Amino acid sequence: MKPELTVVIPTYNRIDTLRYVIPSLLRQDLRGDRYEIVVADSNSNDGTAEYLAEVAKPYPRLRHLPGPYTGRAMARNAGIEAARGDVVMFTDADIIASSDLVSRHLEHHRKRERIAVVGMELQVGSYEEYERLYAEPRDRRPLHPQSRKRLSWLYFLTGNASVRKSDLDRVGRFDENFTGYGHEDLELGYRLQKAGLTIVYDPLAIDYHWHPVPYAEQKEKMKLAGRSTVRFFRKHSTLAVRARLGMTPLSLVVHEIIARRPKLLRSLERAGSARPGLARNIVYQYHYVSGVKEALGH
Repeated sequence: MKPELTVVIPTYNRIDTLRYVIPSLLRQDLRGDRYEIVVADSNSNDGTAEYLAEVAKPYPRLRHLPGPYTGRAMARNAGIEAARGDVVMFTDADIIASSDLVSRHLEHHRKRERIAVVGMELQVGSYEEYERLYAEPRDRRPLHPQSRKRLSWLYFLTGNASVRKSDLDRVGRFDENFTGYGHEDLELGYRLQKAGLTIVYDPLAIDYHWHPVPYAEQKEKMKLAGRSTVRFFRKHSTLAVRARLGMTPLSLVVHEIIARRPKLLRSLERAGSARPGLARNIVYQYHYVSGVKEALGH
């Protein structure tokens, strides 16, 4: 029987979290023949292949798709190509699914066409925090309010999103020129929205992103995201895109002010490393704009 939905997971050397992610997707409240799971693996060398082969023995709907993928965009495109479901749901190798995640996505597509669906992605720093938030909904701090019904392309985040395969094919799937960190999902969301799809938000389609990022690593990721922002803007060169992605005259001026005051930057860096707050956010934004300016050749 042909599955109705394919879950696509790009991965590279994430066996530590994949051991939790795959079981959560196999324990869905949906009959097993209605969906499949495709793991697009960039030739991991940490035992991912062996683990998936063992788990797949009683679950033939779990498929391992290794390949020399140059980034998440290429890996996800390979998953889309291999998908047998009419709907493709994207998640990641460090995101634990709630038991009704797949069925909630599928129900939206059963009722409506010409939509993309984005669920609630909650950030957790440990498995223990995941268990606590799973049990205590009042402790959750979602990005969007429960009342939100629609989202813009700026929030098309592929840790918890689904689209019909035919719509992905129509707009050209992920742009594989996005090989670094960031924005390959937002850029696809932009094209889907421009093609007339509504991005629906479901606050009850919940998953848990288990990937705490150290301060120094996050600064580097922000710089890489800034570089991807320029690639995005050069492809879709509108003032609206530039403003939504933070490429504004004000952000460039603030960056220049901080860059010319090394003592101020060091002070912000120290304060940001100590605890979350305004200083840390300013530092992240500084590194993001640094990436933008590097990519622009400034």
